[in-house]
Formats: sequence, structure tokens, C-alpha cells
Amino acid sequence: MATLEIKDLHADVVTEEESKEILTGVNLTVRSGETHAFMGPNGSGKSTLAYAVAGHPKYTVTSGSVLLDGEDVLEMSVDERARAGLFLAMQYPVEVPGVSMSNFLRSAATATRGEAPQIRHWVKEVKQAMSNLEIDESFSERSVNEGFSGGEKKRHEILQLDLLNPKFAILDETDSGLDVDALRVVSDGINRYRQNGDRGVLLITHYTRILKHVRPDYVHVFVGGQVVESGGPELADELEESGYVRFTNKKEAAAQS
Repeated sequence: MATLEIKDLHADVVTEEESKEILTGVNLTVRSGETHAFMGPNGSGKSTLAYAVAGHPKYTVTSGSVLLDGEDVLEMSVDERARAGLFLAMQYPVEVPGVSMSNFLRSAATATRGEAPQIRHWVKEVKQAMSNLEIDESFSERSVNEGFSGGEKKRHEILQLDLLNPKFAILDETDSGLDVDALRVVSDGINRYRQNGDRGVLLITHYTRILKHVRPDYVHVFVGGQVVESGGPELADELEESGYVRFTNKKEAAAQS
């Protein structure tokens, strides 16, 4: 069983003007076979957590630890984290002009698997994965995300998830901007990944609509750069009805005391 442990994680976002603390002590353990949903208001630090764990240079971890099966993730380079089994689906996937999706996917698979997949098997694997996500085969020769719609970019993030099959997937607002059909397709892709049984998911979202398709085992409320409450799927239903006011008021009261 694989385990991702985040312990008392503090992190700053670094801009040209200043360095500002965003994560103020995050504690979380995700085990293989578990799906954890992170919900919270805008600006609470959910995306910062995703990028800090993945190793984005804009975010500086000031204290705490991130352990993947006991290994210190923070001591690894970004590519080493990916090879160790971490995957990040970004809220705003970047465009990479001049690099075709087919070359990008095979290069990524070669890096994470340790060897280049055999062409015959690889082509079949990619075609099946694209079919599952209702992606036209013509996209394989287009530059990575260039000219893609928001929904197309998100489908291709899940295509990468399918083909790379990491130990843990951090999905940052994968449901953002999806219409009902794209939401179904993307959710089905996440569920296929989860069916491996030995994979863990950290799903960051504002809304419960994706949680009706991807059922979480745990729901965490994220406010002020840390987890302020955890529960089961019923906690997401409470948030849908009442919002985050109870938690933000509680956090503000604690800060003033």
C-alpha cells in the first residue's frame, strides 16, 4: 500500500514584490485506494498545496514535510517526483507550441516507466485511451494544448493520467469549465484510474457536481491555508447547502483570539 503524507506543511508564494505565506500548517495522509476531496473558498490555498507538493518554483516550502512511501518528496526535483509516482492535473493546463501530443505522451511514458514503450503496443494503448475519453485521433498530431478548448485540455490531462498511471493523482479543479457531457467523460476517466485499487486521488474542487460522479471517501474543508474540518461525503452536501461561512467565521475568530 502506497502512502502520501503531508505533515505541518507551510509554504509561501513568491512574487516580484513580496513573499507571502499561503499554507499555514497542512496535515493530510492519503493512502492508495482512497479518494480525498478538498473544498474551500477562493484564495484558501488549495491550488498552492497542489503546486507546492508537485514542486512549482513559484512556491517555497518553508517548513514541514511531504513523504511518499517514506521518501522525502521535497528533496526531489520535479521530474523525480513524477517518476516516483506523483501526478498533477493543472487547473489551467499550459500550451506547448511545437511539441505534438503523441511525442509528448510517449516521452512522458518513457520517463515514468523507465523505458520506451514498444510502438505497436503503445499505439494501441493510446488509441484505446483516447477512445475512452472521446478524443479524436487527430489531436495526437496537434501541439500540446495549443488551440484546445477548456474541456479538451481537461480531457487530455486525464489522458495523461490514464497512460502514466501514477501512484497518486492531484487533480486541481479538473471540473472547472466543463459542460455536462465533458464532466461525465472526465469523471469516467478518473473512475477508471481509481479502479486499479492501489491508486490514491486528491481532488480539489469548488463544487459538488463532480463528487456526484467521483465519490470521495473523505472530504476536507480548506480555509486559511490549512484543513479546518474533515468528514465523509455528507460534508460536501453540507457545503453545497450552507457554504463556507461557518468555517471562515470560525477561522477568523480563532485568529483574533
